[in-house]
Amino acid sequence: MKLLRAATLSVADPLASARRYVDWFDYRIVDEGRIDGELAQSWGTPGASGRSFLTLAPKSGADVYLRFIAGEPVEQYVPLRTFGWAAIEICVQDVLAVNERMLRSPFEIIGPPREIDGLPAIYPMQVKGPDQEIVYLTQIRSDLPAYELPRAASAIDQLFILVLACSDLKASLRWFERHARLSLGREMDIVYTMLAKSFDLPMDDLHTIATVIHGRDVFLELDQYPGAATPRPTLPGQLPPGISMATLKHPDFDRLAGWILPPAVRTDVIYGGARAGTLRAPDGTLLEIVAAS
Repeated sequence: MKLLRAATLSVADPLASARRYVDWFDYRIVDEGRIDGELAQSWGTPGASGRSFLTLAPKSGADVYLRFIAGEPVEQYVPLRTFGWAAIEICVQDVLAVNERMLRSPFEIIGPPREIDGLPAIYPMQVKGPDQEIVYLTQIRSDLPAYELPRAASAIDQLFILVLACSDLKASLRWFERHARLSLGREMDIVYTMLAKSFDLPMDDLHTIATVIHGRDVFLELDQYPGAATPRPTLPGQLPPGISMATLKHPDFDRLAGWILPPAVRTDVIYGGARAGTLRAPDGTLLEIVAAS
């Protein structure tokens, strides 16, 4: 079972954001409206009530979504400098072709295509969007020994990993194991040029990252952030700026506890009429979980 369901981004203008993903990522709008007050309360963000949103799906038809919600800009927010959801990772068929497309787009290339030592199965690049969102665009060449990775069925296909910036990687891993009933996939030290640039560190420094899995499904990457990183500035009652929240399906939904509010049935396309609730992970991270049928 593939657990990743959606990433939610707080943006100034959801329609403008959606149009960029339609024009440059070939995504399509599959849902729109305003955030229900009870849903906003379930996230612990009552200020999100009534905010406009649009939900997008990839051209391939994969049922993994991006949701853009209107939010107030937070002037102090700088991407790749604070704890919380730091990036979304989307699989692509040909990263070099996607790089050429991004050169013509409003997305800024902050990491050109580069092979990663010790990870020949993936060939990533990174861009920053006009909403200050960080997007990894990754060509998947083969499966990794411990788990399976999706193959893109369209030029730019589905979201398959969310990246979490941690103040204490070990503590976050323990939380996901104990409270979200997920497992550690692999922990490794890598040269992480994008993070080095963000914190003005030597380019050959090693940074610790880990994956979180369920069975052979890998869908979260946790990054240990440098000591200069800070909590994410967030307006009272609002969603965090940038990438605000991850949504997962979960086959052991009824064994989870610690909800911000008791789970309830939700009908938007992301939920499909299933129950959903939200947990608050370390660093104030929002993790929304949908009951898997």
